Amino acid sequence: MNTQHETPSGWHHFGVCSTCGFSPGRRLFTGALLAAGATSAWPAPPPAREGVDVGKRSTFTKFVSAEQIEQAATQQYLQMQRQAAQQHALAPAEHPQVQRLRAISQRLIPYTYEWNERARQWKWEVNLIGSKQINAFCMPGGKIAFYYGILDQLQLNDDEVAMIMGHEMTHALREHARERMGKTMATRGAIEVGAAIFGLGGVGRMAADMGGQLLTLKFGREDESEADLVGLELAARAGYDPHAGVTLWQKMAAANKKAPPQFMSTHPSGPTRISDIEKNLPKVTGLYARAEKPAQKFGPPKAKAANG
Repeated sequence: MNTQHETPSGWHHFGVCSTCGFSPGRRLFTGALLAAGATSAWPAPPPAREGVDVGKRSTFTKFVSAEQIEQAATQQYLQMQRQAAQQHALAPAEHPQVQRLRAISQRLIPYTYEWNERARQWKWEVNLIGSKQINAFCMPGGKIAFYYGILDQLQLNDDEVAMIMGHEMTHALREHARERMGKTMATRGAIEVGAAIFGLGGVGRMAADMGGQLLTLKFGREDESEADLVGLELAARAGYDPHAGVTLWQKMAAANKKAPPQFMSTHPSGPTRISDIEKNLPKVTGLYARAEKPAQKFGPPKAKAANG
């Protein structure tokens, strides 16, 4: 996130009593203050922020109500849960991998607030779907789901799970879905844009229509880069080794060679992805070194035997 430097609004004028050596109305400049042993009137610049820098969120998000997007996401998430439960594919709370995912999420969530103040009010949820798909997502409002296949087939360790979770959280924190909808609204003319700004008319219908698309929404390369880097920082601050960002995408690339996983259809890969992560590791290694490490270690599902 960008920080703003404070600057003084102007020089101060000081009045003088009869015993002072200053004339009424004379300006007291910084040099005079320092000569007298006082401190500078200029505020010290804020310390540089440690971590990654991905700039400000897109201005297109202003065209669509965050509340409406989050409401649509919640409805779609509940529908997904009901369908999974009907198919006996929604893992119960006592499932070891559900406990693992929720424990990791609880470590990451406190570090999301800096990236989006709304995250403090989100009702974060994490669920596990019994499917062989290599996939995971986080919908607007903090609605997270992992598919069993991504944990099982890639045999992800806790650090790698944290990288995926941080990546998915970032899509919600940076409001990438809201940005895409805002861009669409901005192309529909001034009347509909005006309605979008005030949360009226067409934008409400659009949010409802988009609810069903939130699960398969494809983000652009810039969005993916943001998700990689911010996710890297979130995980590092939470005590997970950021170097796992490299091993994760190596595993993902290997899986993609065999048969493109569903995850890759919504998360385009490129030759520079791992390189970009490696370039940004120095920005977060200090955060990881100082972070409190998880007291409990989990692990991936037990790999099946080759003839099993």
